[in-house]
Amino acid sequence: MQARFAKRLGAGQCAVYRGEVLETRHSRLGWWLAHVCRLIGAPLPLESGGRQAALVNVSEHVPSGGQCWTRIYARDSGFPQTINSAKQFSGPTGLEEYLGRGIGMALRVEADPTALVFRSDHYFLRLGRRRMRIPHWLGPGRTTVTHRDLGHGRFAFDLRLDHPLFGALVIQHAEFCDE
Repeated sequence: MQARFAKRLGAGQCAVYRGEVLETRHSRLGWWLAHVCRLIGAPLPLESGGRQAALVNVSEHVPSGGQCWTRIYARDSGFPQTINSAKQFSGPTGLEEYLGRGIGMALRVEADPTALVFRSDHYFLRLGRRRMRIPHWLGPGRTTVTHRDLGHGRFAFDLRLDHPLFGALVIQHAEFCDE
């Protein structure tokens, strides 16, 4: 599992993972938040349901030494949803994910033999060179993303967004395979 994330891609190269979203659930507040976040690039899945095709493309962002992640989720209504984010080694935790419009989250990483777990430490707003931490009470809650090895080049992707007062806002389970 760790080898998948340690893979260095050269300029113009990409890694592609094909798969399927098996389940996505939103609370009412989670659905509302996902749609409000369209203003910053729609970083959360927009529709509840399951059994939809998914594709992930990872490319190197040479200037930052990080990676650009593009996720494409088929939808029951309209065009597929495209989610773009960029991960780079920086900030107080050593790893940050940029979501759009200057919004990002500092991540903490835990590893075990079969999984990598990324947990949001805090969210921030970057305006030019200024980086302002968003207070926890104003943030959407804790994001947890787990990449679990399933063997034979397959892995599970699990996303959870949990709010301290309102509980689980968004839960998503998908499975992918290496190309």
